[in-house]
Amino acid sequence: MNDPSRNGEYPPVTRAAKIVEALGLRRGIVGMLLMVMLVGMGERMAERFLPLYLIALGSGMLWPGFLNAINNLVSALYSFPGGWLAERIGPKRSLVVFNLMAIAGFALVVAIPRWQAVVIGSLLFLSWSAISLPATMGLVSKSLPKAKHVMGVTLHSLVRRFPMALGPILGGIFIDVWGPINGVRVAFSIAILFALIALVMQQILIPDSKPAESTDLPNHPLAMLKTFSPALHNLLVSDILIRFCEQIPYAYVVIWCVQGVAGYHTARITAGQFGILTSVEMATALICYLPVARFADKGTKKPFVFVTFINFALFPLVLLFCRSYAWLILAFVVRGLKEFGEPTRKALIMHLAPEDRKAAAFGTYYLCRDIVVSLSALAGAFLWKISPSANFLTAFAFGVCGAIWFAFFGRDNSFEPSFPQNMQSVPDVRSHPAANSQSLGTNGLAGQIDSDRVGKPVGPN
Repeated sequence: MNDPSRNGEYPPVTRAAKIVEALGLRRGIVGMLLMVMLVGMGERMAERFLPLYLIALGSGMLWPGFLNAINNLVSALYSFPGGWLAERIGPKRSLVVFNLMAIAGFALVVAIPRWQAVVIGSLLFLSWSAISLPATMGLVSKSLPKAKHVMGVTLHSLVRRFPMALGPILGGIFIDVWGPINGVRVAFSIAILFALIALVMQQILIPDSKPAESTDLPNHPLAMLKTFSPALHNLLVSDILIRFCEQIPYAYVVIWCVQGVAGYHTARITAGQFGILTSVEMATALICYLPVARFADKGTKKPFVFVTFINFALFPLVLLFCRSYAWLILAFVVRGLKEFGEPTRKALIMHLAPEDRKAAAFGTYYLCRDIVVSLSALAGAFLWKISPSANFLTAFAFGVCGAIWFAFFGRDNSFEPSFPQNMQSVPDVRSHPAANSQSLGTNGLAGQIDSDRVGKPVGPN
């Protein structure tokens, strides 16, 4: 009994085979997920504790905020080249380049225990997630049919949360045992080993793919930005406001929880307890991912993204009033809920991006977002110098503005009412209202229609 939807790729003989097919676990996707797990584990063992490491090395209180600003700026600047390189040489080869960059950054911090080395090394390892994201999303787009894109993005987000949850616990243990300086160096030594294993695994599992055949791939982000639809522009604006909310207090959350602040009654927990809080955050996110992905695939995506933005806004407000470890656990549950619709938001970007430009569009989106958001981390440092209250409440205000903007101007890609009718024909139309969905493109580019509702979208005119 053959299932034609499987195209013969998986024999429908076992329940395990059906689960593998339902989750879209192709060989290349498995290789990508292992890479994300291993490199992410190395990165996350020390990333949350870098503010403590900088202060222990004598950097002063402003440099944790400056480092976060530098990270956002460099991540933004790397995003477009990351997407462009993935289109030019293929996702597999570009991921090798990005992993080697991360290894070099880890090695620099291990070799030179000075805060200046952390700043320089961060240019290589803290931006790994940003520079590799367009390539991983491009790999999802190339490896899976459109009907599995949301699930592929969800699996990527799901797997990323395991190192986010486990890494800080290990890093906190290292710091509690060896102190902030030697503990961070031990963590980065292990990170080098994990990244080398990831390099080997991705060479074995991820297949080579052809670079983009098109000769008109934009070579600068402004040209790529012009291909964005109005719906994608509005999502970008609301996302920028929400990231201001996230990044203003980001570098100082660990200081608020662990070291405490003069004039404020805070919990003053250990580094190990902070690692557990991060695990609580990630566990909350993990519980949400698959159910939300299933529901978002079946209907409109806007409510899920809106709830996500509300939780972004609530976290700094709740954190400000936490006076005990128990209340901090509640705050980090709220922080975990900000991941409620994050895979849905990324899938929305993928569906709104021009066809055959997925990686480049992702890079351009994150370039524009993170260049602007890098200013928020810098502002967060000066707001913290004024008072923690000024920092947290300003972040809350930006979060509210971002949620309101998306509530009024955000659109689900399947039900965009404002675009001109420039679709000539849509093959494989099914009995769904989305069969009359309008184009999401500009300059004649057809929009990305939800693939579980409509077949191939019309290509460029």
